[in-house]
Amino acid sequence: MLTHTLSDKTQYYLQLEDQYSAHNYHPLPVVLERGEGVFVYDVEGKRYYDFLSGYSAVNQGHCHPRIVQALTKQAQKLTLTSRAFHSNLLGEYARYITEYFGYDKVLPMNTGVEGGETAVKLARRWGYVKKDIPENKAKIIFAEGNFWGRTLAAISSSTDPSSYKGFGPYMPGFELVPYNDIAALEKAFQDSNVAAFMVEPIQGEAGVVIPDDGYLKAVRELCTEYNVLFIADEIQTGLARTGKMLACDHENVRPDILILGKALSGGTLPVSAVLADDDIMLNIYPGEHGSTYGGNPLACAVAIEALQVLKDENMPANAEAMGVLLRNELQNIGSPFIKQVRGKGLLNAIVIEHSNPEAAWELCLALKDNGMLAKPTHGDKIRFAPPLIITKAQIIECVDIIKASLKVLE
Repeated sequence: MLTHTLSDKTQYYLQLEDQYSAHNYHPLPVVLERGEGVFVYDVEGKRYYDFLSGYSAVNQGHCHPRIVQALTKQAQKLTLTSRAFHSNLLGEYARYITEYFGYDKVLPMNTGVEGGETAVKLARRWGYVKKDIPENKAKIIFAEGNFWGRTLAAISSSTDPSSYKGFGPYMPGFELVPYNDIAALEKAFQDSNVAAFMVEPIQGEAGVVIPDDGYLKAVRELCTEYNVLFIADEIQTGLARTGKMLACDHENVRPDILILGKALSGGTLPVSAVLADDDIMLNIYPGEHGSTYGGNPLACAVAIEALQVLKDENMPANAEAMGVLLRNELQNIGSPFIKQVRGKGLLNAIVIEHSNPEAAWELCLALKDNGMLAKPTHGDKIRFAPPLIITKAQIIECVDIIKASLKVLE
């Protein structure tokens, strides 16, 4: 096991958090104070490649100049009105994002989990109004292994004990089927009270679990056949991360409800969006759903710029090419400790095989020492998801760091 000595300055900040902040996270022992592009810098000035990207919130790179400019320019004019009044930017943003993704309406929210909650509410209301499901009987189907946040609704759909254990009672009307199992999904759809199926096109928190080719297409066909809404949780997989603007685009499927977040602001502030057509969206009336900050002028200005940057800099294409390079180079390491390399675009993971159950954590500590930041998930998996602006030379350098760091497991 490595011995990791931390400077007095780093220890000071770690101790502050430990004393005054809730212990609801287990971060790597690094204290960051600055970011630029694919890099972050700690309080000692040491530079690291960021291979987590704020859980894919920083697709455009840290502190992208255009996004920061949009943020600061708008912050000097107007930041918040609440939805009690109109702003000059909400309509502009709504038009921009609905045309960008091809939907009739957007419902703007702040965090990803709020987007998920909004989608569930929309689906339930649609089920009662449009599908004639008896009141309070609507069901939403989720895939096992899903993760869309930690509100009471989100944990009620979870199969991860660390998310739900000790927080009951749980939200009724949620049912689970195995991920990537079309037969099980069709069986669940036999119940006419099912309003929607909410699914990640690739399961992120579960360790970048990729379904079989054709899965999303089959989901779309089943939802159409059984009059069930297809809700795509693209909060982590969307916005160019997987090599297409949306992960659903790989199979040319269009969800009925699309949830976006994370990189929608380029990592500058919480912005999420739920997109759907009028038949779904217009069943909610004034006073029935909303948010103090949802659709605020600052968020609108930032989201427009963040989305435009993705297109202008052709980030889907770079994510696709660099993802292929990264996975090939990881395979070429030939390490006995890498059981599997998987991913799409620049959403990737390795599965660690080792007798030490803490091996993935130890490897991440070694990566940190060698100038790269990544974090384990579910014990033996490590996500590799750098900003989408990363170059070929930087990918090669990072693979060399991974190769050198693997020696800690020998």
